[in-house]
Amino acid sequence: MLSTLLAETHEELAPLVAPPWVFAAIAAAIFLVLAFVTYSYRDVTNRHGDKTINQDPNDHGHVSHGPSGAAH
Repeated sequence: MLSTLLAETHEELAPLVAPPWVFAAIAAAIFLVLAFVTYSYRDVTNRHGDKTINQDPNDHGHVSHGPSGAAH
């Protein structure tokens, strides 16, 4: 009976608003835009080298609040 019921039920697929390749193209375009934004930050530290030239490499901008050196 279950196999008969499953064989008789036929589900219609919901219509898409665009062909599947359009969704892939949109995803690829978004990926490329995000890749360009990421690529545009490739030289930020070199452009701002004058601000970090006298900075201790172990000091990450944290302010010590006690003898333990733990920043809160």
